[in-house]
Amino acid sequence: MHSRSDDPVAAALERAAALIEQDIRAIAAANPVVLIDGGSGAGKSSLAARLVRRWPVLGHVQLVALDSIYPGWDGLDDGAERALEWILRPHGRGYLGTWRRWDWEAEAEAESHAVDPALGVIIEGSGILRPSTAGLADVRIWVESAEESRKTRALRRDGDTYRPHWDRWAAQERRHIDRDRPRALATRIVEIP
Repeated sequence: MHSRSDDPVAAALERAAALIEQDIRAIAAANPVVLIDGGSGAGKSSLAARLVRRWPVLGHVQLVALDSIYPGWDGLDDGAERALEWILRPHGRGYLGTWRRWDWEAEAEAESHAVDPALGVIIEGSGILRPSTAGLADVRIWVESAEESRKTRALRRDGDTYRPHWDRWAAQERRHIDRDRPRALATRIVEIP
């Protein structure tokens, strides 16, 4: 096992979290919205967890992973649309948002979760950074990592559950990247080895 000091992925994520913390401080908002996009296995969830620990605004931050919202293996675009309708638009208008968790085993919506507009929110997941969401976010992150590294990390993390779905999910990510140009919408690009 690598220690944090000699793990290049962990080191890159720590550096990125420190820079994004500065970005959030510079906004000087009481309830900033941060979007983190990138391909599967790029490090979005790990980066989001570090940001939660470093959150520089008074009060806690609400973290929503699109993995909890996507309606199944063909739901990348629908998941981002749900996040827009259920979280980002209400939050931007000062209204309580409510999102419903997707139960992957039952293949159905499950319980609801509230999002307080008075608090900041981080939404992380493939497909979240697109023209329809960019204007509702204060900080927009694109996490870049080579496909081979991403695939290795994703399959190590999720194993046989994900393996049969990698290609179909990757095709949705490529369509999103080609159509929505998330990297061009980002306020910060994070490079992860």
